[in-house]
Amino acid sequence: MDIHEYQAKELLSKFGVPIPRGGLAYSPEQATYRASELGSGPVVVKAQIHSGARGKAGGIKLCKSEQEIEDAAESLLGRKLVTHQTGPGGKLVSRLYIEEATNIDKEIYLGFVMDRASERIMVVASAAGGMDIEEISAKKPDTIIRVSVDPAVGMQQFQAREIAFGLGVDPEIVNKLVPAVMGCYRAFRDLDATMVEINPLVITKEKSVVALDAKMSFDENALFRRPHIAELRDKSQEDPRETYANDRGLSYVGLDGDIGCVVNGAGLAMATLDMIKLAGGEPANFLDIGGGASPERVTKSFRAVLRDKNVKAILVNVFAGINRCDWVAKGVVDSIKELKITMPVVVRLAGTNVEEGRKIIEHSGLSVISADTLAEAAKKAVAAAKNAA
Repeated sequence: MDIHEYQAKELLSKFGVPIPRGGLAYSPEQATYRASELGSGPVVVKAQIHSGARGKAGGIKLCKSEQEIEDAAESLLGRKLVTHQTGPGGKLVSRLYIEEATNIDKEIYLGFVMDRASERIMVVASAAGGMDIEEISAKKPDTIIRVSVDPAVGMQQFQAREIAFGLGVDPEIVNKLVPAVMGCYRAFRDLDATMVEINPLVITKEKSVVALDAKMSFDENALFRRPHIAELRDKSQEDPRETYANDRGLSYVGLDGDIGCVVNGAGLAMATLDMIKLAGGEPANFLDIGGGASPERVTKSFRAVLRDKNVKAILVNVFAGINRCDWVAKGVVDSIKELKITMPVVVRLAGTNVEEGRKIIEHSGLSVISADTLAEAAKKAVAAAKNAA
């Protein structure tokens, strides 16, 4: 789960990470009022969306007068901001963060991620702040510092000092940078985060350290014990297809194709996507209905798939172990009847109670397309989608 910049800054500030003063605004009038609360100096108007590269897309504006603030707010609110991370559809700007301007002397990149290879938290830092980490890796790989944190002891002060010295900051700044690094680590650890990124972490001309931007992502499986984090979720920033499915306990990722997929098991779902591509088609989604899926859960899965208006055919691929093919078959038949599905549905069943499942499909009186293998199912689904185009 992602959160907005202002939310991330509020959380990080509680762990001792210094942030600029700012306030939230939902209208141009509120934006000017927030600016007046900050004083008479210049402010930065920031669009709040779940995406990086907002500045390149015109979502961050430096303003020196009340009229400039109002104009900036007017131009951003209600607009879909398109960045290279949002895709062509963009994301709706419904709130702004009004922040005091900062006298920047040096920009630093600082990130904390979970490194699955080493099963540890990895700290990534670079003196080339203000750029995407991918861009830094490509253009300035020598500037990247990586530090692995031993989970048994946690991050140590000496590691934070090594990062600070590795970034080439002045000695007087080291003692200010270390608490910011340690604060980010504690926030990552204590809030079940999967990513903390400050880009840029700024050293000002007044020799202070400030987090000028912040991004945080969280492990959704741990939100049950972090209700104050779960409350920060903004569904308007999420893919509505994914939101609908995830709220119903389905593992769903929206894609750009036209073949809807209903599969049990993440590995089999990935293999199904690969086979559709190999057959010359494009999957519309990744969807794992899980083990022990009831007919009702299968119907929920069909509803989720059908929310994508680009879907022209549906491929059901089930290899039943914990699951049962007769349950899935009944769910498919019930779904087609209840939801009045007219598009082609291809079903491949294997495993527990497969014969019973196939009989349910055959005796349903519905024009369901059956397949014995995944390759055959993928080919039939691709052909059906093309014929339905």
